[in-house]
Amino acid sequence: MATQAGQQTMAKAPDGAASGARLQLRWELQRNVFDAAAPKGRTQARLIVRNNDGQPLPAQGWSLYFNSMDELQTGAVGSGLVLEQVAGPFFRLRPADGFKGLAPGQSLEVSLLYPYRIVKLDKAPTGPYLVYDAAPDTGVAIPDYALMPVTRPEQVDTGDNGLKALVTPADTYRRNARADVMPPAAIPPVLPTPLQLQAGTGTLRLAGSATVSAPAALATEAALARTLFGAGGAAVKLAVGTVAGQSSPEAYRLTIDANDGIAITGNSAAGVFYGLQTLRDLMPLPGTTEPALPVLTIVDAPRFGYRGFQLDVARNFHGKDTVFKWLDLMARHKLNKFHFHLTDDEGWRLEIAGLPELTSIGAVRGHSAKPGVRLQPAYGSGPDPKNASGTGHYSRTDYIEILRYAAARHIEVIPEIEMPGHARAAVQAMEARYHRLKAAGSKDAAKYLLNDFDDRSVYKSPQMFNDHVVNPGLESSFTFIDHVVAEVVKLHKAAGVPMRTIHMGGDELPDGAWEKSPASHARMRKEKLETTADLWDYFYDRVDAIVKKHGLFASGWEEMASRKTLLHGRHKLIPNPRFTQRGFSAYVWNNTVGAEDLAYRLANAGYDIVLAPVTKMYMDMAHNQNPDEPGVNWGAYVELDDVYDFIPFDYLKNATDKARIGKDGLTDYGKRRIRGLEATLFTETVRDAQRIDYLVMPRLLAVAERAWAPDPAWATEADSGKAAALHRTAWSGFVNALGQRVLPRLDLERAGVDYRIAPPGLLVEGGKVLANHVLPGLALRYTSDGSAPTAASPLVSGPIAERGVIKVAAFDRNGRPGLVASVENR
Repeated sequence: MATQAGQQTMAKAPDGAASGARLQLRWELQRNVFDAAAPKGRTQARLIVRNNDGQPLPAQGWSLYFNSMDELQTGAVGSGLVLEQVAGPFFRLRPADGFKGLAPGQSLEVSLLYPYRIVKLDKAPTGPYLVYDAAPDTGVAIPDYALMPVTRPEQVDTGDNGLKALVTPADTYRRNARADVMPPAAIPPVLPTPLQLQAGTGTLRLAGSATVSAPAALATEAALARTLFGAGGAAVKLAVGTVAGQSSPEAYRLTIDANDGIAITGNSAAGVFYGLQTLRDLMPLPGTTEPALPVLTIVDAPRFGYRGFQLDVARNFHGKDTVFKWLDLMARHKLNKFHFHLTDDEGWRLEIAGLPELTSIGAVRGHSAKPGVRLQPAYGSGPDPKNASGTGHYSRTDYIEILRYAAARHIEVIPEIEMPGHARAAVQAMEARYHRLKAAGSKDAAKYLLNDFDDRSVYKSPQMFNDHVVNPGLESSFTFIDHVVAEVVKLHKAAGVPMRTIHMGGDELPDGAWEKSPASHARMRKEKLETTADLWDYFYDRVDAIVKKHGLFASGWEEMASRKTLLHGRHKLIPNPRFTQRGFSAYVWNNTVGAEDLAYRLANAGYDIVLAPVTKMYMDMAHNQNPDEPGVNWGAYVELDDVYDFIPFDYLKNATDKARIGKDGLTDYGKRRIRGLEATLFTETVRDAQRIDYLVMPRLLAVAERAWAPDPAWATEADSGKAAALHRTAWSGFVNALGQRVLPRLDLERAGVDYRIAPPGLLVEGGKVLANHVLPGLALRYTSDGSAPTAASPLVSGPIAERGVIKVAAFDRNGRPGLVASVENR
């Protein structure tokens, strides 16, 4: 079916009508509007449609479909066209009565009004395609689609709210100037920073081949050790033993001796593994002549037992090889928990035995005129169900391979099955299953049904869905959950990889869900529940019982540990007293205004907490507000130093006094409930592997530093002046290590990581252009004629005296350019 529909997208337009393949589409952000109805602003944009076909776009009988991450005002939009919301973030443009058609060579404009001020070009429509009523199952993509640049003041106007419209090269220069350029000898030799490092005298020369001795139980670690040596080797001894003074199973002791070679002892195989990662960091960069290692002793252990990275593969799918790549990078930087976001509204990505519709329907996106065939396009995946970002899943064999690959690197895979909200893919798949079996006369048609057909609840999710919620009134919902959990447990057993927990979602159930569902009301009467908040508790009571039955403990988003209530007429989340002794592990992302202390309140109440604050740890957040800077911005802008400056046990240390009023800090008891940290990547704007690299690296390295190393001195220093001086020294060490050693190693080892190379900072001063970079050590090259710098352009070796349009970019060790900064020097 998918193959047939994929071929259909290549079909021609009806005779005498323009083909979508020969339409041209341009989107332009026109202006931001501020008025009494929208004091924070709305955005006016336009679509320009040009007919480059030799045939007209007819007056009637067609629709132009696209996705939009933000809401749009529907109705008449000019040029005789009407905009309609199909479902969630999926829209269509169609001719109204009186539309005259679009002749060859002619253009028309469509006015798009966003009810909120949008900043990011990533909010533009994506995946446009044309469908004719005469061929309703045929969607033809519009390949000639582009976004017009943002160059005018009214396009970035922020009104009188005090927000800065753009980050300028001068802003970047001043931010970069918070660090000093350091000579190689002064740079910290290991990241994440080890617990204890005692430098010795002299070096261990690396010559000949490495000889690795290790017991059979460390065969994997021994194989890794052999791969670390290139130009020369040494004697390496690996052992599991006792690391004095360290109770963590991940602790290790590494000694490098000029005569005896290298010895690594770990409290477990994991400790030995992390000792080898430290050894990797100490190794000379590839190509170094007469390579040697410094004589030293390191005793090290992690601050937190949970050091995580979440990858969302539901919004946009990413294949097994991409997962392997990020497991390797996690291991390299001592991260040990892979939170695998496998399901959401827009995709179900894991094969589940007995429920083929979950992947035959829930893992496929594309155009269809009929319901229940596949999911609608999302995030620009377009009409073709073979589109790799929209369609795809892991077979059971794939998943077992991923589990074993992670286990070999001492990484625990924590699968997430999202519920009761964010479940549209599952809801639609199980509804399609119901209709198929009912038509066949099966008595078990409703066995796994997730939605109440008589539900008239009015709600809207942040993604604009109103049909995506698992209904707790149906016993079939719990039958489904039990089946899925059981099958995931079987996969872990087949892989020989122990499973301790499963992440059971809980995120963003919209207000109003279940309120007008007869099935939910019947459940509430039966269980003597007063409100839907009680029904939420009932739902997770049942979920917890299912999870425990399979020998696991339940993990989930913060809402699993919270209860919705009203305070002064406003919604507020408070710790839910019902589940404090259940062993739930809550992942807390919300530290936005008003909820800055939510994680601490939940920890103080007795919940185990993983800190994943949106303003510090969300890798999908854009680095800054510039329109063409990739990423989303609903929670924050997150630069590298924002991640580095995170203080896990004192979010609000550097906040204003006003922001701290009424906020809870961590009690001593609460501190013991903090399991660790997690970097989070949701992939709404991430359709290819290179965008993952760009958004995650090098910010993930700052997460690794915070998760492994103890609080730096600046984080606990009470005197603000002393703290600032300590911070400058530590921050300088961190960014110099990244720019001069850590990232160059990835380049020279051809690791295939296209990490973000930030634009340089530029400042015109005294008739010359000063340039710097957030990562000292990356080569800066410039031009003065307005052209983009290349790897052959002159190096920046001091102030640039040339006149004209000065453009500067940083380059990695392989000559890959980063983002270009530009100023005019007159």
